[in-house]
Amino acid sequence: MNIEDIKKICVVGAGNMGHQIALSAALTGYKVSCTDISQEMLSKAENFARTYLPERVAKGKMTQEQADLGMANITFTLSLEEAAGDADFVIEAAIEKINIKRKLFADLDRIAPAHAILATNSSFIVSSKIADATKRPDKVCNMHFFNPALMMKLVEVVQGPHTSTETAQVTMDLCAKMGKTAAWLKKEIYGFLVNRILAALHNEALFLADIGIATPEEIDLAVTNALGHPMGPFRLMDFTGIDLSYYIGMERYQETRDPKDKPSPLVVEKFAKGEWGRKTKKGFYSYE
Repeated sequence: MNIEDIKKICVVGAGNMGHQIALSAALTGYKVSCTDISQEMLSKAENFARTYLPERVAKGKMTQEQADLGMANITFTLSLEEAAGDADFVIEAAIEKINIKRKLFADLDRIAPAHAILATNSSFIVSSKIADATKRPDKVCNMHFFNPALMMKLVEVVQGPHTSTETAQVTMDLCAKMGKTAAWLKKEIYGFLVNRILAALHNEALFLADIGIATPEEIDLAVTNALGHPMGPFRLMDFTGIDLSYYIGMERYQETRDPKDKPSPLVVEKFAKGEWGRKTKKGFYSYE
């Protein structure tokens, strides 16, 4: 299989990451089917596309022809069979829970054509924990986009011990076709490249806030003004979702049983209150 064989892409999950990945692919000429188990999420995703594209045209960021092409290339459906049944490449962008991903990949293996590559957008879960749920482990890999996927250029392509070099190469080529800059990790490691570096900073920031050294606002102020980051760690958690931070921490703790891998008390408190960041209008900051 090579990049020219990819005509249709299926994106599983219509949340913030999924619908932006789907639209990115559609804008670069691929036929894309975005699917989700929630009609509400699909409706939000379609409304986003219908709002985002005219805004980009109005700002001179794309032509009307490009916007029309993107909208014509993307469809939204509740049916996984419809979305993946004739897909050449599948990108899973579902919730960061291993049991859900394994069930989903088993379903995708049954539904998608035998030649199709099955990639997970997971930011922490390595594909070797998912691949054996399929009969095509050589065609399973990580393809990790960054938020917001329409704007961020980097994609991490992680080649697990089960992943063929052909699969990794085609995934790298797809990134290039989508206008992305891809980093090819030849070995699996928890957290990949960027999130391992970010996790070290975030864990220290949470520790300093947990023990009362400074508030989240003060820590963000220090990071943005002294280190030059465009966004502090707490503002970034609000942006990506505090629920995601909680799920990732819990998945890691359940795997290692190491207390240091448990989510921070601050993250647990925010998760329990349903204060998950921008998506709920309140996190470490208020977005009313």
